[in-house]
Amino acid sequence: MNALSLPDIAAQTSSLELPLDWVGMCGIAQPVVLAGQRIAAQVDAGVSLDDVSARGIHMSRLYLALEELEREELSGTLLRRVLARFLDSHQGLSASASLNLRGEALLQRPALVSPLAGWKAYPFEVRARQDRWGFHVELQLQLAYSSTCPCSAALARQLIQQRFVEEFPDQNPARERVFAWLGSSQGIVATPHSQRSTATFWLHLGAKENIPLLRLVDLAEQSLGTAVQTAVKRADEQAFALANGQNLMFCEDAARRLGSALQKQDWLEGFRLRVVHAESLHAHDAVAEYAWRYRT
Repeated sequence: MNALSLPDIAAQTSSLELPLDWVGMCGIAQPVVLAGQRIAAQVDAGVSLDDVSARGIHMSRLYLALEELEREELSGTLLRRVLARFLDSHQGLSASASLNLRGEALLQRPALVSPLAGWKAYPFEVRARQDRWGFHVELQLQLAYSSTCPCSAALARQLIQQRFVEEFPDQNPARERVFAWLGSSQGIVATPHSQRSTATFWLHLGAKENIPLLRLVDLAEQSLGTAVQTAVKRADEQAFALANGQNLMFCEDAARRLGSALQKQDWLEGFRLRVVHAESLHAHDAVAEYAWRYRT
């Protein structure tokens, strides 16, 4: 008896001749290497279906091509190679291919003063596409920081000044008495409001660049000066209070700091950023956005 061949339904012709912009798979579990670590990512992989007579694509070929992502550090070169495999396996069917990867990078960050350190999660997404206009790769990253309102700080200082005048009506109060008063709850009668804030970046990268996640995190946190902390001792908490006091920021200030720092990076082709200050004073958020050479 002759062995039966397995049917290939996807190779059949379609009765409706309509090209499709994208066909593929979403939410594939896939390990990737990024920032020197192995990360459990979720991947969307697909191609266009330009042959109007073809009923479908070969999804298993796309799935198998993803194996390359676990063998080396994520880079533009690697992503371009994977997309080339997508298209090579769909010659005559597809003219464009795309790959989106989502995950969280765990980075160990040091405390401000003490020798302690802890881990922080940085959600990211990498989008790569090969089409008739060429190869494109974009990194999206989100990080958290603290922002203290400059207006609230000024109002708090004014209240402290008023309380000082009430407490020390004489012109030359004793130094020891003032020192003790400043260290009491009566001395700091008001504090400015602050909040945990987030910055989200969308970066256009060069075709051969490694994905610069750690470089971006370091640059952004240094520019802001108030990155949220992990493990801390009291000395670190005091240093954090000092950092917030010396880096008072409206959302506009934060966006300008980050935008100015990113514009100076020669490894960037363009970017967009969005900062969100989750106000503790208001029931709404304060938001600012900026884009530079960014193509949607």
